Amino acid sequence: MQMALKDDLTDSVDGILGTAFQERDGKKIPTSADIALSNGAVKLDAVFLYADLAGSGLIAKVCPWDTTAKIIRAYLDCAVRIIRAHEGEIRSFDGDRVMGVFIGDTKRTNAVKAALKIQWATENLIQKKATARFNSVKNNDVKIRQACGIDVGISRAVRAGIRNNNDIIWIGRPPSFAAKLSDNREYPYCTFISAAVYDAMLDVAKLSKGVNMWEKRSMKFAGVDEDVYRSNYQWTP
Repeated sequence: MQMALKDDLTDSVDGILGTAFQERDGKKIPTSADIALSNGAVKLDAVFLYADLAGSGLIAKVCPWDTTAKIIRAYLDCAVRIIRAHEGEIRSFDGDRVMGVFIGDTKRTNAVKAALKIQWATENLIQKKATARFNSVKNNDVKIRQACGIDVGISRAVRAGIRNNNDIIWIGRPPSFAAKLSDNREYPYCTFISAAVYDAMLDVAKLSKGVNMWEKRSMKFAGVDEDVYRSNYQWTP
């Protein structure tokens, strides 16, 4: 049995590393069914938004498990509804984090609006209602925080795994950088975007009553200093 597994793994790795991908341009955000498991690849110019609940480990430490589950569910529910309301599609969940993908002419602006509304929902709905409802949140002064990261550019979608046990993985800088940006913890700054997003989004997502909502910063990504922008603004849905 052990030798059979070793042979199976060896054959699988040889097959994967020897794959010649059949790449095509994507006209829509692909699902798993749109990509061949063996060698399919979809090239897509898209915006990636990662919404990441911060400190869920601490919440789990001081709150009952069901309270923690309700807070995480409420956060993901709001994030998904807001992303979809702004023409984004959900393509990944990872614990207390969700990834949205946006395409189209206003994809940057749509994603930024979504991120600012996710921050509003976290602070004005989830935090306030959880504090009022759960003693473990109120008595421990639990702060429900989150961050969204957004980047844009060319990526490839491929499938990884085996039959009946696989999912889409995204290859390229934009999803990786968006995920990195969502790891920032600089409250009240909770929305972080790349320069590529900032430079081409519409003024409606850049200015509030004529005031720039964004502050320029620098951070390292893949060993390179990158210009990024952060905001402490919220957007009421």
